[in-house]
Amino acid sequence: MKKLQRNSIGITDELPIKVVQFGEGNFLRAFVDYAFQELNKKANYKGAIAVVQPIEHGLVDMLNSQDGLYTLFMNGIEKGKKIQEKELVSNIAFGINPYTDYRAYLNLAKEENLEFVISNTTEAGIVYVASDNMNSQPPSSFPAKLTVFLYERFKHFNGSSSKGLTIIPCELINYNSDKLKEIVLTYIDDWNLEKEFKEWIQTSNSFHNTLVDRIVPGYPKDEIESYNSQLEYEDKLLVTAEAFFLWVIEGDDDLRRKLPFDKTNLNVKIVDDMQPYRTRKVRILNGAHTSIFALSLMHGNKTVEDTVNDDFTGDFVQKIVFDEVIETLSMDRAELNEFASEVFDRFRNPFIKHMLASLSLNAISKFKVRVLPSILEFISAKKRIPVHLTYAFACLIRYYKGNWNGETIELKDSTDIIEFFTDVWQENNYKQVAEKVLSNTEFWGEDLSKIDGLSKSVSEAIELIDRLGVEDGFAEFNK
Repeated sequence: MKKLQRNSIGITDELPIKVVQFGEGNFLRAFVDYAFQELNKKANYKGAIAVVQPIEHGLVDMLNSQDGLYTLFMNGIEKGKKIQEKELVSNIAFGINPYTDYRAYLNLAKEENLEFVISNTTEAGIVYVASDNMNSQPPSSFPAKLTVFLYERFKHFNGSSSKGLTIIPCELINYNSDKLKEIVLTYIDDWNLEKEFKEWIQTSNSFHNTLVDRIVPGYPKDEIESYNSQLEYEDKLLVTAEAFFLWVIEGDDDLRRKLPFDKTNLNVKIVDDMQPYRTRKVRILNGAHTSIFALSLMHGNKTVEDTVNDDFTGDFVQKIVFDEVIETLSMDRAELNEFASEVFDRFRNPFIKHMLASLSLNAISKFKVRVLPSILEFISAKKRIPVHLTYAFACLIRYYKGNWNGETIELKDSTDIIEFFTDVWQENNYKQVAEKVLSNTEFWGEDLSKIDGLSKSVSEAIELIDRLGVEDGFAEFNK
């Protein structure tokens, strides 16, 4: 098969660099780079991307060997129908490794047409490292690298207000751009840089919080022959993703003009406040995962797809989302229902094997953030417990006993949490187990045993799970 290079497949366009992207991993290539290619195709954006490798060892050399080209396969379910599409992404001009060519990295800041900085350096990427300084080539942290980059641009263009950049981080932390900007300003103070530079950062550049949502399995090594058979060239950077796409960016009309995604079919929302969308995702998608995994595993399922296709667990998780979680959210009901329906299409995606066991990692802290607010807000609004969420809570506590049907469960949590449950389950009394778990304020941030009827319901549910099993236990619990 021929190599994947521009001259071998007849791509000759040379577009100006409008985007600098920190990160070359699967997610950015399947999400941001694809999105900007759609802008080129549908909105006449006419912009190329330059990729910066944020850590010393990465994929830039391989990316450059393919002239920035790679194939994106998008597979999923939309309204019950299978979607399979592929796209040759061609808008990456080149990649730079600042650890081997620092001068090229700085020169990138001098690009005349540059408009955007995009990043996804993982949740651990937006951090302050006190040892970073201006003489590091490069500094270790992403915020320090960005500070140096912006300073180089400030100097080169003599502080021109028209040369400020729009900075859109995609790291999966809340208020990601606020945190990034805070650290950049800290480095400016630490390094005693000019006050004019600090003012330029604050007045000529804009930082935008984001929410990104797309499952990207990445390189399909177990099915690579099947994917290769669909290509006429060799692609070492082939990447797979689900069909679903959602990008929520905090911004105004100015950002909408800069990013005319309204001319594409992509679900990009530029909004004043992204927090309702984040809450929606955390409560519905993540909350469904965290609330159902223990119940579903103990019922005998292995994957998320198994869960939604099973008569009992499929109906159970549907009722969690549509009858209980959505009842606690303040967004438009039709929009919430549409989003939830899309979530269940994603859960049914046969192209992604999402193992339930992988959802068990740090489940107690996840439950506090993703599920507990729905329980508490439902009780507050309805003056009764949510039956399905409460039963799921009981299943989680039973799961943390560490065994089921004579088999050991591998608990994936911190040592102190596992030891707590080991001690609690020495009790031979379901009421005491429930009260000790619910009253642990270190877990939940409050004493849940004080909520009228909750501890009693949880203890009854655990007893029924042990005596009758997950499915028959729920039938009795729900009478």
